[in-house]
Order: sequence, then structure tokens, then C-alpha cells
Amino acid sequence: MPPLPQANPFHSPRTHGFVRVVAATPVVHTADPVANAGEHAALIRQAGEQGVDLIVFPELSLSGYAIDDLLMQDALLAEVERQIAVLAEAADAAGLVAVIGAPVRSGDALFNCAVVLGSGSVLGVVPKTYLPNYREYYEKRWFAPAASRSEDAILLNGETVDFAPGLIFEAVDRPGFVFAVEICEDFWAPQPPSTRAALAGARILLNLSASNIVIGKADERAVLCASQSMRAQCAYVFTASGWGESTTDLAWDGQATIHELGAKLAEGERFALESHLTIADIDVERISLDRLRNGTFADCARLEGEPATVVPFETGEREGAADLMRPLDRFPFVPDDPARLDQDCFEAFNIQVQGLMRRLKATGSKTLVIGVSGGLDSTQALLVACRAFDRMDLPRTGILGFTMPGFATSEGTKSNAWALMKALGITGAEIDIRPAAERMLKDIGHPYAEGQPVHDITFENVQAGLRTDYLFRLANQHGGLVLGTGDLSELALGWATYGVGDHMSHYNVNGGVAKTLIRHLIRWVAAREHEGAAGEVLQAILDTEISPELVPARDGQIQSTEATVGPYALNDFFLFYITRFGLKPSKVAYLAHQAWKDAATGHWPVNTPDDEKVEYDLATIKGWLRKFLIRFFKTSQFKRSALPNGPKVVTGGSLSPRGDWRAPSDATARVWLDELDANVPD
Repeated sequence: MPPLPQANPFHSPRTHGFVRVVAATPVVHTADPVANAGEHAALIRQAGEQGVDLIVFPELSLSGYAIDDLLMQDALLAEVERQIAVLAEAADAAGLVAVIGAPVRSGDALFNCAVVLGSGSVLGVVPKTYLPNYREYYEKRWFAPAASRSEDAILLNGETVDFAPGLIFEAVDRPGFVFAVEICEDFWAPQPPSTRAALAGARILLNLSASNIVIGKADERAVLCASQSMRAQCAYVFTASGWGESTTDLAWDGQATIHELGAKLAEGERFALESHLTIADIDVERISLDRLRNGTFADCARLEGEPATVVPFETGEREGAADLMRPLDRFPFVPDDPARLDQDCFEAFNIQVQGLMRRLKATGSKTLVIGVSGGLDSTQALLVACRAFDRMDLPRTGILGFTMPGFATSEGTKSNAWALMKALGITGAEIDIRPAAERMLKDIGHPYAEGQPVHDITFENVQAGLRTDYLFRLANQHGGLVLGTGDLSELALGWATYGVGDHMSHYNVNGGVAKTLIRHLIRWVAAREHEGAAGEVLQAILDTEISPELVPARDGQIQSTEATVGPYALNDFFLFYITRFGLKPSKVAYLAHQAWKDAATGHWPVNTPDDEKVEYDLATIKGWLRKFLIRFFKTSQFKRSALPNGPKVVTGGSLSPRGDWRAPSDATARVWLDELDANVPD
């Protein structure tokens, strides 16, 4: 085939550890290997044109599955062998590896096999391990199980090739491109062959299936595929026979799915009448990193793993620009599926509430002290506190909310804070910190005390520190706990003053929740629990620009958090992929560009405002990612090493030294910055 158009390697999924895989669903021609090979060849050509690396067909796809005693006919079996050679050439011309289903003879026995084709030849043959012989199945009438074979090699079209279950096929020129095969019933077994293959190093598991359809079976297959990809920490590709199989006694839906680490990447059309492809890019690097950090997988591999035969192959040179073909959430902490988002918000909110309830119960406290700024984080913490008090049958008046205006506090945020406290029925109060701040600035000889407009870090932190001092002393006075408000995103960026309220408290319910999720949590709570005045003020808070309000406005512009640290949408994206999977910065930049380069396409989480539906070009992404890397790896860890208690909420979402993230406080960001600069074009 002609080479794909050449482009900057950065923009190719292959550069970033992706393997493009197809679950093929051909129209079946009953007991007609020539016609079936024609369907296969056409799909192989289509796949090659789309940059596919690996294509898998259903069980017995060359002969047809439901042909009963025709499987024992010499003419049919001989034609199957001839067509295997034809398809080996087709796969080579397309520049991919093809896995087809075929009945294959060995000695005087017939085996139900997956035949792996690459580089113009047969790479290996995998016989089916478990043959169903119950209800409508009668496979032992025709086939021998894999365990009955007498040799580990087979002569096929004049070539001697490996012939065994559990073969591992590994690309010598594509790190991580390692796959194994099982056939239909195999993954219904209590110990699927694919489990052993995963422990032996396979990152992509393929299932060639016939699997007739009955009501409810599609869900059963999907559950098995998802659970196997999660348990074996791999990708699982499943394709079943469809239109054209004999319906003498059974029916077929052609289900095709691709899962990775429990998540569905792609799903084909069921009951289709034409041949088609279900394509997805599998992240074999991500799978490797997940296994690397999961000690249980490694322990199981040592205890339960068995030696496997590795069949090497080459993929060849096929580079070109192509968009990533897989679901990619712009907001990884906020799913775009409304039902999933609703479930996530329900769980996140109740995790926060229950965490706080347990701390109140353990300490015997019936009073909470919280600083209410009129911003997102303190609003969410206050909503959590109200629900916790309600569930514990405590009066909300035991929640003591304090708004503490400083030199830059706007009337809008202060009025929102007061409106929120009144609407929620807590005990509200106001403490003007400006006199105390002026006194402290004067005591330390700061230029601001002499009338100079010096708004430096000292000026800012005097205000932040005083607010926290007041909160802790108020908690002492009222026998209560200080409720923290700082969120996961701020902790990642170090956007918190050491020892103050967004960093230090008696208990912090927001420390495991990303800023992007907090926005949706407030919307979720508002929609379900708060109408009238409370709902209106919650919407007003959501509409307010994020700002610490520590520096007076300049030229009418308030101090903007995102202008300093970057858009939280991007920062949360960086945070997720770097801490959850440990991806290289260049790959994170690539994924961010794929996700954010076109705001007009793809899905957005429900209720996402139009002003958040923005595009980011690669230069912008790279610039903000550099800042993130410096803040995360170099300048902020000492704050995270001293975090108060609080519940973990999201996967990979704890930066507590007692949770997901442990790191030295005096590290450097050099290796991450160098990798970014060396591999991401300007």
C-alpha cells in the first residue's frame, strides 16, 4: 500500500505509545472460504488505509461458525488453508497484523483456531482451549481441545509455525505492542487463558467469538470484556459473528467492543447487514505504567504466571499524521455522560459529607467554623457542612460562617457570602481584617504602612494569615473545628498560602476534589436541594471569576487566579494524567491538544457554560504545562507534605502524603521540563 502522508512525528498516535486496533465484523458466507476471504481482504484494506496496526476477526470467520458437520469436509478445510495464504499477503500489503478464525488440522484432529498473520506469513496459530458442549453448543463433535494437541508446532501451507494456546506476539520495533489471543468460550471460563497471557506480558487481549445472541447476552459479554480488561490491566478486543451466519437454530448480532482498563473505547453496530470496522487507539504505555505502579499485578505474575512462548514480529515504517481515535474527556474529573456525571456527583458529595460526619462524631464537636468568601471552594465546603449537620440532626446554627473582608474584597463576593449564609440558615458574622492587617504591616515595617502601593506577597499573605488566625481562635472560643476549603487543583499548583485556610484546617473536605468537579458539584447540589434565594446565590457564585481578592483591582481588572496559574480546565487535565498514570509531559501535551484543539466537536459535561467551551492551541498548552510542571514538581510539594486530614474522592485524586502521592519537598522539575521541550514543537 502507498505510505501514509508524512508529518511531524509529534502528531502521530504511534509516537505516544498508541496501537490502533480494529474489531472487524465481516458479512459471513456460510461454508464459503473464498467469499469470506474476500470480505476479510476488503476490511483489511480499509483498516490499512486508516493506519490500523492490528485487526481481529470473529471465530471461524473463514469458514463460518454455524456449519455443523460441513466442518469435517476435506474440500472445505483445504480451501480454508489456501485462503489463509491469500489473507497473509493482504495483511502484508496493508502493513498490519491480522488475526482470523479458521478450522485447522493437526495430524488427525481438527482445532478451532485463531491464525495470526503478519509480514506475509503465518506468525502463529492459537487453538481454542475450552470447547462448549452444552445447551445449543456441540463443538466437541468436531473439534479437539488445545490440551489434546501432540505438538507445539504445526505445518500450515508449507510453513512450520508455533501452535499453542497462550502464545505471546510481540512487536520488536514497537515497545508495548504485545498481544495474545483466546477464542469465545475461553473467556467464560473461571480461569481464562487471557489471564495467564496478561501475566506473561500481553497488553492487548483479543477474543475471536461466534457467540449467538439471546436476550441479555450482549450485556453479559460487555461485562466480561470490561471486567477482564480491568482485572488483567490490559485492553480487551472482542468481536462476534454477525449477519450471514446460518440462522437454522440460532441468531447472531455481530457485537464488537474494545475496552481498556475497564473503560469502553469503542462499540460497533449490532445486527448490521454490512461488513464494518470498530476502531480504537489503545494506550499500551498507559497500561504498562498502570501495571508498574500496581504491586498486586506484579505479585500475581510472580506467583501465578507461567512461561510463555513469545513470537516476535515487525510492524515496519508507517508514520503519518492522524487524529487520535478514542474517547478523550476534556475534563477527566468530570465525565461528559450525564448519567455518569450525576452518579459521580452523588458519590463525591456523599464522600465529603460522610468524611466530615465521622470527624465530627469522633471529636464530639457540634460546632464548625468556616471562612465564607463567596467563592467556589468555601461554598462547596459549606454545602457539605450543611448536609452533614442535617444528617446528624444538628442545628445549622452550629455552623459559624465568617466573611472577613480585606483590602481587595469586592462588594459582589461579600454580598454573595452573606446571601449564602442567610439562605442556608447558618450563623453568619463579619470580621473586618483590615485594621489588624494594617497594624501587622506597620509592625514589620512594610512599605504599604507608609502609604506606598506595594502589593507584594507579604501584603497578600498578611491578609490570608490573619483570616486563618481568626478562624482557629474562633474555633477555640466556640469549642469547634475549622473546616478547610482548599481543593485538589490548588494543592497541585501550590496556590495556597502555607499554614492558612486554603492549606491548613482541622479537617478539609475539598482536598480530594478538583476545581472543575467542584463547579459541577455546586450545580448538582443546587439543582437538587436549593431553590429560590439559595439557588440564585449559588448561580451568582458560579458566575464569578475565580480570584483570591488579595490585591486591589487595577484598571478595573480584579486579581485573576487563572491569569496567574493557568486555566483550571488545562491544569486539571495535566494533573490527572501526570499523577494518575505518570505520563511523560510530551504525551500529556499531545492528549491535551487532541482534546482541546476544536471546541466545536466532541461532547461537553452537562451544563457547561459557553464561556468554558474554548479551544487551546499547542503553543498555549505547552506554555501552561511548563508552568504546571514547575509549580507541581519544584515549588509546591512542601505544602502538600503537611496537609490536614480529608477524604480521598476521585481516582488518583489524593495529594496527601498519606494517600496517592509521596515526593520530596526539595526536588527539581528539570527532567519533566527537558522532556517537554525536547519533544513538543513550539
